[in-house]
Amino acid sequence: MICNRIPVLLAVCAIGLLAGCATQPAPQRPPNFIVILVDDLGYGDTGTYGSTRNNTPHIDRLAREGLRFTDFHSNGPMCTPTRAALLTGRYQNRLGQAFESPLGADDKGLPLEQITLAEALAEAGYVSGAFGKWHLGRFPPWLPTSQGFEEFWGLGSGDGDHHSHMDRSGRKDWWHNDESKMEMGYTAELITDHSIDFIERNKDRPFFLYMPHLAIHFPWQGPGDEGYRVEGGDYHNLTKLGYFEDDKDPSGKVKNMVEAVDRSVGRIVDAVKANGLAESTLIIFTSDNGGYLTYQGGYHNISSNGPLRGQKTQVYEGGIRVPAIAWWPGRIEPGVADDLTASFDLFPTFLDLAGLGTRHDLALDGTNLTSLLFDREPVPARTIFWRMRDHRAVRQGPWKLVALGDTAPELYNLENDIGETTNLAVERSELTHQLLTDLEAWEADVEPDEATP
Repeated sequence: MICNRIPVLLAVCAIGLLAGCATQPAPQRPPNFIVILVDDLGYGDTGTYGSTRNNTPHIDRLAREGLRFTDFHSNGPMCTPTRAALLTGRYQNRLGQAFESPLGADDKGLPLEQITLAEALAEAGYVSGAFGKWHLGRFPPWLPTSQGFEEFWGLGSGDGDHHSHMDRSGRKDWWHNDESKMEMGYTAELITDHSIDFIERNKDRPFFLYMPHLAIHFPWQGPGDEGYRVEGGDYHNLTKLGYFEDDKDPSGKVKNMVEAVDRSVGRIVDAVKANGLAESTLIIFTSDNGGYLTYQGGYHNISSNGPLRGQKTQVYEGGIRVPAIAWWPGRIEPGVADDLTASFDLFPTFLDLAGLGTRHDLALDGTNLTSLLFDREPVPARTIFWRMRDHRAVRQGPWKLVALGDTAPELYNLENDIGETTNLAVERSELTHQLLTDLEAWEADVEPDEATP
């Protein structure tokens, strides 16, 4: 006799002493979470999002088998902002202006009092590992092991040589937990090796695997290239790009990087399946911001943002609308989601799936997406904001307001103008005024305390 429910258990056990009462089965463990965060991957850089240049069979298969998002946004148009929002579930702007742009100072990092996703999941017995580009603090005590991750392999800075692992200042930038520990190998392959090892060692307990790739961020280097940065060198000018061909067209190297990430995705999925975890693992694949199309110095033909206007660093769609896929065989039906979603939505979604409910004490800004993932219920209407310095944007339904410095605001209807070509700010002046008012109220709300770094 198997007692499946607590009310039945008491009754059965009361009369089943002679026959013997089986113990109640252990509750099903919460799912594993894997977040694959690619750096600078444009909306149109993979086959499933329209690329004809890059061969991405593993990412494309993930999209066919999972839920592909068409209106998913990074919380920032650059590296650090999105990472801060994803791992705290809150607008990065609440942490101060230092977190609206790439974090470059050696003496700053994500404030230790912030509760990260890894720390929150620990309450449900999760073990967490981070492998790749952190960019929320260059040195201890701001590395992942101070923020709820039991294990970390990767770089603390915003970019490093993919082979020699030297940062722009010619310093060693490859860490194991809080210790500098250099390894030989290509970054995308190394972090995949460590991630697979983490999966195999923790397959018998719920885990959160955070894989923030350095690729396809410059230096533009493929797996077959050689490292060029050396200890003590200075790579703060255009030498940071790692590409010195006369034609200034890095597309071939970027293609190699995209395809290296694709192979990484394939290896991770294979490892999940090989360890019998496919039906208990949610994989999220996305990017930290849009791709570069051009770069100072004449560099061009870098990434593709498909039909979107703008690129990384900008609050036009090309800077913030990114590819995103949710894969969970047997739980998430294949399909397409057109709902407005964003990076910080992962935090409350994971909490709910882990059985932790809603953490009102964390004052999360993201929205729980479980009803969308499993039942295709529309995400409740909401307004989402972006700000990097004096570049701001507001999204409400199909409407997008862009406010750049002191210039006149721009208003676009993305439902029929995804390329943001027709400015309707004058024609829809009342809506423009309303969104500007909403923006001002939001800015007042996220204004950090004076004590915030």
